[in-house]
Amino acid sequence: MTKTYLMNSLIEKMQSPDQDFRFMGLNDLLNEIKQDPNSFLGEESVENKVLRQVLKLVEDKISEVKNQAVKCLGQLIKIMREGQVEFVVEALIQFLVGKDEELRDISGLALKTITSELPPDGKIAGKACSELAPKLLNQVLNPDTPPDTLIESLSTLSILIARFPAHFSYSQIKPQPLTAIAPLLSHPRPAVRKRAISALSQFFPVSPPDLCTQLLEINILPYLEAGANLEQQRTTVNLVSAILRQSAQQLASSFDRIIPGILKAVQRDDDELREGCLQALETLLLRSSAEATPFLPSIIQTGIQYIKYDPNYTGGDEDEEMAEADGDEDDEDLDDEYSDDEDASYKIRRAATKLLASVIVTRPELLVPLYKEVSPILISRFGDREETVRLEVWATYIVLLNQTSMYGGLSQVSDVEHVVGGKRKRESEDSMDVEETPYTLLKSQIPALSKALLPQLKASKTAPATLQAGFQVLNALLSVLPGSLFAQVSPIVVTIKGILSQPPTTTTSTLHLTCLSFLGLFFSTHPPPVFTSSLPVLVPLLLKSLGERHPRVASETFRTFSALLNATRPVKNGDWPERVYDHAIQRLSTTDTDAEVRSCAEDCIADLWVCVTDMIRAKEGKEWQAICRTTGNTTGAVRVVTKVARDVEMSDDWVNGCVEWVMGLLKKSGRGGKTELFTALDTLVRRYQSGMPADLPPSLVSQIKVYIGTSDISVLSQALSILALLLELAPRTSFPPIERDLLSDIYPIAHSPLVSGAALDALLSFFSALVEADDQIATHVVPGLVIAVQKSGGKGDVNSMNVAKCVGEVVRSQQGVAAGTIAEYSKYIKKSSKAKTSSVALSLLILGELGRFIDMSPQQDVFNNVIDHFSSEEEGVRTAAAFAAGNIAIGNLHLFLPVILKIAENDPLKRLLSLHALKEVVTHCSHGQLEPVADQLWTPLFNNSTSDAEESTRNVAAACLGKLTTTDPGRYLPQLHAHIRAENPAIRATVISAIRYTFADSSPSYDEVLAPLIMDFLSLMKDSDLTVRRLALSALNSAARTKVHLIRDHLPALLQTLYSETVVKADLIRTVQMGPWQHKVDEGLDARKTAWETLYTLLDTCLHKLDLPTFLTYLLPALSDPSDEIKVLAHLLIGRLSCIPLCVPLLLARLDALTPPLETTMKGAPVTKDTVKQDLERAAELRRSTMRAVAALAKVVAVGNAAGVNTTGGSQKLEVLVEDIRKNEQWGPEFRELLG
Repeated sequence: MTKTYLMNSLIEKMQSPDQDFRFMGLNDLLNEIKQDPNSFLGEESVENKVLRQVLKLVEDKISEVKNQAVKCLGQLIKIMREGQVEFVVEALIQFLVGKDEELRDISGLALKTITSELPPDGKIAGKACSELAPKLLNQVLNPDTPPDTLIESLSTLSILIARFPAHFSYSQIKPQPLTAIAPLLSHPRPAVRKRAISALSQFFPVSPPDLCTQLLEINILPYLEAGANLEQQRTTVNLVSAILRQSAQQLASSFDRIIPGILKAVQRDDDELREGCLQALETLLLRSSAEATPFLPSIIQTGIQYIKYDPNYTGGDEDEEMAEADGDEDDEDLDDEYSDDEDASYKIRRAATKLLASVIVTRPELLVPLYKEVSPILISRFGDREETVRLEVWATYIVLLNQTSMYGGLSQVSDVEHVVGGKRKRESEDSMDVEETPYTLLKSQIPALSKALLPQLKASKTAPATLQAGFQVLNALLSVLPGSLFAQVSPIVVTIKGILSQPPTTTTSTLHLTCLSFLGLFFSTHPPPVFTSSLPVLVPLLLKSLGERHPRVASETFRTFSALLNATRPVKNGDWPERVYDHAIQRLSTTDTDAEVRSCAEDCIADLWVCVTDMIRAKEGKEWQAICRTTGNTTGAVRVVTKVARDVEMSDDWVNGCVEWVMGLLKKSGRGGKTELFTALDTLVRRYQSGMPADLPPSLVSQIKVYIGTSDISVLSQALSILALLLELAPRTSFPPIERDLLSDIYPIAHSPLVSGAALDALLSFFSALVEADDQIATHVVPGLVIAVQKSGGKGDVNSMNVAKCVGEVVRSQQGVAAGTIAEYSKYIKKSSKAKTSSVALSLLILGELGRFIDMSPQQDVFNNVIDHFSSEEEGVRTAAAFAAGNIAIGNLHLFLPVILKIAENDPLKRLLSLHALKEVVTHCSHGQLEPVADQLWTPLFNNSTSDAEESTRNVAAACLGKLTTTDPGRYLPQLHAHIRAENPAIRATVISAIRYTFADSSPSYDEVLAPLIMDFLSLMKDSDLTVRRLALSALNSAARTKVHLIRDHLPALLQTLYSETVVKADLIRTVQMGPWQHKVDEGLDARKTAWETLYTLLDTCLHKLDLPTFLTYLLPALSDPSDEIKVLAHLLIGRLSCIPLCVPLLLARLDALTPPLETTMKGAPVTKDTVKQDLERAAELRRSTMRAVAALAKVVAVGNAAGVNTTGGSQKLEVLVEDIRKNEQWGPEFRELLG
């Protein structure tokens, strides 16, 4: 069937007088387009006939037909030609301004549909924006346009700007959106004003500055004056709030006029205005916390004032408490007396609570003043008569507790007079002597908190959601102040009894889980005497919960019992451990037990063994029959066996049985869980009391053989560790099978480039244990290692250094073979030797490893031959010679070190090699060895690093200077400090590089000397020389990892400089001509990259000292940085921030600014004829990085929605981007996996 015939047949259906035929014609068209978009494309005249017919059916009298026509337009807009887009838009606009109300509604729906379905890339989107936006704006300007049409037009404009902001950035659209929409702020219909506010806020960030200023001066500031019209002031405050959500920085310059206006407006007697003002202030703090600082005292006082605003209730706090104590009857009387049907004051109290929450989130340095001024007010409102307000107050207090947990240990602003307007009297001299911290203040308020909260949880009619929120407060409190509820045991037990005595239902199961989780935390944070008297009440309820069918309730109860067991260890009283044991056995013996319940029951069995050993030992081990199964998920069982073997003295029969079971699991195919199995083996093998059975090592060796390879390095590491352990514990029975079956397989592993870190340490431990298990094997192992390298043919993937380390470890363990080994490999480095280059290099490395612990002064010719190889033509040989020279010198510093120093001073061609040799000396010598020769080393090293030598030479020398500094910091740190203002930038670079290497030593031994100097060294971040600045930034990064306690209090001063280095600097970008092409070189990129890496480190180590709103302000431009490396770092930072609960509201408030650059990066650069494969691969990795950031933000939105956080404005753009990526054919599957 041809396309033309198909389309004509569909047109014929759509023209039928039968409504069912018309509907089916549209439905068939919709399905055809979805299956094959090309089915519509063909002859333009036929396409136009189809479009005209679909548009005609938009006017159909039957609703189902009209709605189906709208759906068709949504699909057609993706594939139609540019001219057809204009035709459709024009037709729908005409429908929108007609007099037929029903047609206006359906045409408005059609316009919103096609704008929502427009493809984000391609020319159609731009054409639709340029055609549709002016027509809609003209409708908005037309005074005769009906209100419903205005609402639809503004909605469509909002969709356009949300989906395609780039098409409106400083565009020449006539009329300009701000000019056209602003008059609608005075429209008599509230719905029109609301839509106008939303549209204006969305267009504000992309409009010309002069129009933004005009809107501010004409439509905002005049209506914030004290005598402004009430209705207009409400609208203006809502507009300010909306703009703050979208683009707070554009209003920052006018905050000194806007914020006072809002603070005055909030005092006017109008509830709707008050609520809007409070919401605007909340948004202001979340978006521009730093800029709002001058007004913070007034904002806090406003929040405190209106959280108590309740004009319909005349009772005081004491009356509230009495009413709570009187019980349910008084509550009913109160409900009869007051009718809340028309009372909207709760909205103001809720908005004020959220305002205070935003203060707490954004100003962690004010915790002390907040505990003094805000915390008592929040506690007094714990019993608010409106449940939504009550829950919001509790949630705000949880935020305060979480902030205390993170920032409470830091120095705080304690001058309350400056924070809350000077209304607090100065404390007496006696009280000033006691240091007030957030923790001490919180502790003093616990009685009041308990008195206010616990009665709310006792009432029989309290809703499950309220009870759950209350326990979340208690949970947060115990997380911050463990053991703080010791005086409130009785009321807590009464509440818990009321909850757990009822069976969990669909609506109350979450409450049960929260209650059980709290109980476990309570047990683990309080001493047993606090709750022992309550156990007769609690234990029967918990035992009942163990038998619940709801799997999550049962598993959480097992966790609670585990906490109780560990808290009361050793358990001596009561029969409840046996009851718990019986429940656990029942669950473990049932084949259909839920996986989580089984895992928790297994953990509980382990805790019973550790805490009630005598009781469970009498059970004759029937629990192990249920736990040690060989099918299904055995991870939990392995964990239990490991824990019991480690903490309890078990019989050799039990150990033997568990070893056999673990070996059986090792035989199973696949490598999942092998790490835990090897950990269990390691623990079990060490627990034999009367020695390891003679038949175990051979069978275990045969099991381990399959894991001796480089396909899984982590498993290899553990396998080698087990072999070393066997050789240590049972050398006679372990050595023969290892030598016979494994040694030939291990030799090639020694020279694998994949072996490093823990795997290399395990390999060295294995060879050490091997030669200690048999005195004669060392003479075979050393040549075996070298022959394995030679058999590999000396290919590029050989790691000769590892082989040398292994030989060194063998000789160190059996020094009887040292002389023969030195003699054997020294002959390869003689001048007369004709050995291969690879053999020479390996021999040098081996001699270096041996020289580190053997004095080679009797073989001085060996050292001389090593020095001769400094002149070798092969770089690999020269590098190995430098390594060997430095390490041989360690064996006899007095004899060999002067030779290396002389070369460094007198031979420029060999200077770098001699410095590398000195680096080996400095790196591997102990402090005791270095102290006598430090002066000899310091001067030549410093002179070589500050001369006009290459940067590589300077870096090596600086590393040595840094290490030397740690040997006598009191002497050498002042010497480095004396040169930080040297005129030569090379000297300054050396100083800061040396300090950076000094930070690598994390010991606190020289902190006292370094502390007063560290800021002087880091002040080089402001140096005029770019290289010095970059090195200073790198030094700060190192300090943030290892010396964070020294820089923490100086961060406010350091951060401003650090932030300034994250900005792209145009004066550092130069254009280089490369043949016919021009290439831009950004010389500031390395410094910028280092600055962002430092900020990432600070996010891990000094989160509590970072002003997160300011951090986000600087992070936003990084998402659009010209360098892909910076973009990736920015994406990593977004992912890191999204994992921090306190950052959720801040990220939600900036979604509108975060989304556009992510969308741009996701689109990627266009592919041209000059694009090569490497460019495509880099672009793909950048897109993956972007998707990870988008997925992280999507999860933040989900968390915000679950918590009820307002995300109006920003989430729409993100949702559109998420949906676009999800539908993308190339990236959709990968992105959906990231979203989970």
